[in-house]
Amino acid sequence: MKVDNACGFSKAASAFLIMRTLLHSTTKAGVLAVSAALALPGCMVVGTDYTSPDTITPDFWNQSLSADLNSGSSSLETWWTRFNDPTLNNLIDKARESNRDLAIAYERVSEARAARGVARSGLFPSVDFGGGVSQGRTSENVGTPSPPAGKTTDFWSTGVDAGWEIDFFGGVRRSIESADATVEGTEELYRDTMVSLFAEVALNYIQVRTLEERIAVAQGNISNQQKSVELTTDRLDAGLSPELDVSQAETNLATTKAVIPLLRNQRDIALNRLATLIGRYPSATESLLGKSRGIPVPSSGAGVGLPADLVRARPDIRAAERQLAAQTALIGVAEADLLPRFSLTGTFELQSLGAEDLLQSASRNYGFGPSFRWNIFDAGRTWSQVAIEESRTKQAYYNYQNSVLKAVEEVENSLSTVRNERDRLSELTKAVTAAKKTEELVTSNYTEGLIDFQNVLDAQRTVFANEDERTISEGQIAAGYATLFKALGGGTPMKPGKVAKDDKS
Repeated sequence: MKVDNACGFSKAASAFLIMRTLLHSTTKAGVLAVSAALALPGCMVVGTDYTSPDTITPDFWNQSLSADLNSGSSSLETWWTRFNDPTLNNLIDKARESNRDLAIAYERVSEARAARGVARSGLFPSVDFGGGVSQGRTSENVGTPSPPAGKTTDFWSTGVDAGWEIDFFGGVRRSIESADATVEGTEELYRDTMVSLFAEVALNYIQVRTLEERIAVAQGNISNQQKSVELTTDRLDAGLSPELDVSQAETNLATTKAVIPLLRNQRDIALNRLATLIGRYPSATESLLGKSRGIPVPSSGAGVGLPADLVRARPDIRAAERQLAAQTALIGVAEADLLPRFSLTGTFELQSLGAEDLLQSASRNYGFGPSFRWNIFDAGRTWSQVAIEESRTKQAYYNYQNSVLKAVEEVENSLSTVRNERDRLSELTKAVTAAKKTEELVTSNYTEGLIDFQNVLDAQRTVFANEDERTISEGQIAAGYATLFKALGGGTPMKPGKVAKDDKS
């Protein structure tokens, strides 16, 4: 990433011309020399012009799509609305308004924009205005001073100092280029925070609803197992069954009841996390949830696009590309220190020994002229800094490539989860149906005295286990869709390169 030879020759020749004029010509000639240098061809910019890296992605997804997904164009800006759950929609809106991480991300955008203003200021002169008044007395023991020894005098002054370091080799322009890319990258990180936030809200909401369904399943099995306790008690009273059957039925019932506090604790944890995400306390969040509508499942027909679409859709990939652009420009900033710096400086003051004379024409004091500074020896420090920036640019490039690879990995994992969990849910549904049929048969046979109670216990435990697993699977499918939509870049609020003020939380 070095300047090409033609530009390098032009720069060197121009630098020699300016220095020769500054050293041997009048001040006016020096100014003309600098002005002429500024009019030279625009190739005089250090560093390397940035070009977006070529990105190679797979032509198709490795995982086959579920029946409710397709490879058409993805339109997932508001993917959570596909779950058809008004409560989830409301929670997403609350998170957009009040989440603190999102507010921090927005302020980082504001910080980056302000930093760009700092970088841009380097193109313009700096002007300081000041003034002062001092009082002094000359010694009587230093010969014949002026003013006379022992006399106390006042000194009044006011005026401006101006300086302009000319961006002759483009170092400042490269810093502005880097700042521009940093602003854009920070905007993408803001969007990435929003994408992650919406997904996390959905995942925790799905977890809350899944745990509620698991509690309902446990309560249903408790009701059924309570009937078994009553059955065994009646048979014991009738002398048809041993007390062991009653003890086993009560043990099975208590074991199932013990599951509910564990599930409620897990729900509380998910609710507390959800409350933090939407910027509220748990009590207020509980009131927002209302009555459960069951585990939300998205409508069919969502398009997942192709792997190449990720580069345009995912804000974290766009942020990595902008970070690469910003870092590439910093090479030029470092290279600028290898070349001379040219400045125009000037001073205009009003000076007098009394306040009444300060604003008179005779009080003028001024001076101006060009200057240059060239660090010709620093023991390799500047070259080492250039090498540092070049290495950091390579790191940024590898980070960009890694972002694409991780994005493909996340989508493939989510597709696998949705597809395989759907197959698992199908088998679990069959298992639940078969287990309930078995429970009916063994309960009937036990009532008729054909089998012992252990068969009933085994059947009831199997029903509960399969119903619970089926509910967990339904929740994992819903979570898998949310993770998939996030991995596809869903939730990005607007087109790349713009963050509106009304996005601020």
